[in-house]
Amino acid sequence: MAGGVGAGILVPSWARAAGSGGAGLFGYTDVRRENSSRFPKWKGALNRTFKERESLARPCRPGHISGCQMHEWQSLLDSLGQTALPAQLDTINREMNRRKYVLDPVNWGVKDYWASPAQFFRKNGDCEDFSIAKYMSLRALGIPAARMRVVVLNDENLRIPHAILAVHDGRDELVLDNQISQVVSHRLIRHYRPIFSINEEGWWLHR
Repeated sequence: MAGGVGAGILVPSWARAAGSGGAGLFGYTDVRRENSSRFPKWKGALNRTFKERESLARPCRPGHISGCQMHEWQSLLDSLGQTALPAQLDTINREMNRRKYVLDPVNWGVKDYWASPAQFFRKNGDCEDFSIAKYMSLRALGIPAARMRVVVLNDENLRIPHAILAVHDGRDELVLDNQISQVVSHRLIRHYRPIFSINEEGWWLHR
């Protein structure tokens, strides 16, 4: 997957907010934390993703437990390789949102499980699984980790926990949400209160 972003280039407002006192994602500031070892579910999803991508070197096998879903995913990514970022975000958000929402106790028999893309394609999933599949798709397209975060938050309207993907496009933080069909600016959403966010480089506590 692609590397990082150059110093001073396309720095997300969430990265500026904590140091400057300004408002960041959803109007909240954040504090960066380097040690993400307290998030084994996230680390597990990352590790499984890297291993699963190795299956792309093997021929598609219809009827196999993973079927041809990883190859279909790669075909989607290949079709987006030369398109502009807005089209990539819109297509990835729309394609992943076509999946069925399934709660973790039903899918995995546990209260909370963070699935890899291959697991998500095979069994569908809940909000963080949608977000992880979008994150991994955009990473494979070359979007640096520094410009994306999986954000765990409270939906103040529904009074439930939720997860979305936030992506910095150079000017704004855009939200890819399984509850919203379009990619929208975080400024248009007033009922989300972020708790923490995470990517491959670390995690952030939101205040």
